[in-house]
Amino acid sequence: MKYNELADSGVKVSAITFGAWAIGGWMWGGADKDDALAAIHKALELGITTIDTAPVYGQGVSEEIVGQALKGKRHEAQILTKYGMRWDIERPGDFMASKDDKGHDLKIYKFAGKESVIYECEQSLKRLQTDYIDLYQIHWPDVSTPIDETMEAIDRLLQEGKIRASGVCNYSAEQMRIADQTVKQVTNQVPYSMVERKVEAEVVPYCLEHGRGILAYSPLQRGILTGKITDDYQFEEGDHRPNTLHFKPHNRTTINAFLQQIKPIADGYGVTLAQLVINWTIQQPAIAAALVGARNPEQVTENAKATDFMLTPDELSQINTLLADVKMVA
Repeated sequence: MKYNELADSGVKVSAITFGAWAIGGWMWGGADKDDALAAIHKALELGITTIDTAPVYGQGVSEEIVGQALKGKRHEAQILTKYGMRWDIERPGDFMASKDDKGHDLKIYKFAGKESVIYECEQSLKRLQTDYIDLYQIHWPDVSTPIDETMEAIDRLLQEGKIRASGVCNYSAEQMRIADQTVKQVTNQVPYSMVERKVEAEVVPYCLEHGRGILAYSPLQRGILTGKITDDYQFEEGDHRPNTLHFKPHNRTTINAFLQQIKPIADGYGVTLAQLVINWTIQQPAIAAALVGARNPEQVTENAKATDFMLTPDELSQINTLLADVKMVA
């Protein structure tokens, strides 16, 4: 496994990072706790030592599972968690309407006021059964709170030793610049895949210029880059992926045609398309880690194999040339 230091923070992350959203059950149709615990233990065994979670993943459930899994093993792992999405308060302003894992209505507010951030950190530390968090990240921009106010709270947590480093998620380059004026941000966690590369315009150049790392989430683009979502794939009722850009029939056909073009490269290494895609992702400029979810040990094992080989510069160039013709149509 490859490990990358996040700026000069002293925090090193595994290039493949365990994405712990699914094990929280929320929006994933529930999850098996025993499988989740076994998955984290397998991840550590295979060198996937970094775990990315968030309070909102199952409304505390994901963090609790991570905390339980790392009991007695805390020194072996890096915990990345987040703040700024509150489901346990009512406040003026916009909210995201959702359902909890029992089907009850849920209002989630993007809120990162100073005292709220301090409170959230204390709650996460309790659920995670630890006294420090390796990387603490704002989950989404909060337009109702000045960025410098949020970062004043983060500065306090850094000084108190409750967090080791600060990061952001889904921030623009300009938002990163503003945040950096108060506290140096070592990472930006953003959606990034072979077919979702908007961040290459401004965010990646900013990170390269200032020595920041990108944590890429959804590197398999919700499964479309595995090659398993064929043109005649039957989606289950309630699966809203067919209504999203990359899953529209025309785009699905385009992506699958591209995957068939690069399949010989995967076959040459004896790996799956998914493993090749993950390998490509972690070799892109500024990428510190690719976040890949897993709900059981078997999935973890498959994910870990993505670093058993390394695409050559010629192969990366070949893939990128083919990708230049992969256009998504709205």
